[in-house]
Amino acid sequence: MDLEQFAALRTPEGSAALDAAARVAGGDPLAAAATLRSAGVPAGLAAAALTQAELRRRAAGKFGAAAGGMFLTRAGLEQATRGAVARRRAERLRAAGVATLADLGCGLGADALAAARAGIRVYGVEADPLTAAMAAANAEAAGLADRFTVECGDATVFDVTRVDGVFCDPARRKAGTGRRIFDPNAYSPPWDFVTGLAERVPRTVVKVAPGLDHALIPPGAEAEWVSVDGDLVEAALWCGALAEVPRRASVLREQAAHVLTGSGDAEAPVGPARRFLYDPDPAVVRAHLVAELAGDLDATLADPSIAYLYGDEARPTPFARCLEITDVLPFSLKRLRALLRERRVGRVEILKRGSALEPEKLRRDLKLAGDAAASLVLTRVAGAPTVLLCRPLPA
Repeated sequence: MDLEQFAALRTPEGSAALDAAARVAGGDPLAAAATLRSAGVPAGLAAAALTQAELRRRAAGKFGAAAGGMFLTRAGLEQATRGAVARRRAERLRAAGVATLADLGCGLGADALAAARAGIRVYGVEADPLTAAMAAANAEAAGLADRFTVECGDATVFDVTRVDGVFCDPARRKAGTGRRIFDPNAYSPPWDFVTGLAERVPRTVVKVAPGLDHALIPPGAEAEWVSVDGDLVEAALWCGALAEVPRRASVLREQAAHVLTGSGDAEAPVGPARRFLYDPDPAVVRAHLVAELAGDLDATLADPSIAYLYGDEARPTPFARCLEITDVLPFSLKRLRALLRERRVGRVEILKRGSALEPEKLRRDLKLAGDAAASLVLTRVAGAPTVLLCRPLPA
């Protein structure tokens, strides 16, 4: 889509096309296009409207009902912060006294809109003209144009002395191709500018990829990893006056938020495999807070390099999934196949850490038959390849 097509969508005819597209989105795309053309919608406008309708349908998982009135691009939707995560961040910024915020690289405006809803005056900067126009339209659609304004330009020249807080989400995909960028120095804005913001503005938050190398975390910053319903979705660096703890894992499940904090450099005790296995949430693992979780659960590692925890009791926790171990055996395809045949196991869930085995290949090699189900955990215990036969416990 270009600016001309976007402008067409903003006309009364475009609004009608969007309404018509919403009614046929999610079905056969050729049939949907034919429906709009038969209603007299020009081909170009119909294509743009159908693209928006499909993106809005996909965006409902991130933004809820608000997605129905937003303007989106594919790349922008992929990179946008989920609504629940943006809302929590905005509330924390407001609680920390941030009244005016610069959103440098605001994209489609997901974080800026959440901040504006929290009562913060937001100045968005976006380099891409179409994305900037869409962000402004999203602010208008949300009734927040008085609290979130957007300028199209270079984030590195924005006067941050105008605000008392900065949020920066550097672009981590190559323009034009959409390919992920793994070198922080190739981000836009570049990493040295991003990390330098904390020296200029006492309250700075930087959204980063969850795979961020811990060595890149600025001294004194709080690093937070966030998961939603078991999926690791992002990390953020809270700098200056916003830093509260060295490391934080925020686990969002069923609209509830659970937080685990710690130093990030503690070590969990090591011992034998026990009756129950805990599979920590990925936010806990990436935050290096497995030792803190082990302390809460009175659990141990069976291998110092693998983030599975073992305990004698099944303690409820939002930070890990718990399975009961029924069998522990050195890995042997022949022995495992025989055990599963004896237990009449025909369906298996395969988890792994510290194993080079491919789960789908193993599933085929097991030649399963039966009406029972089980969980297999491929791992190492005291350095030895091991398979654990388990049954999941209720959450």
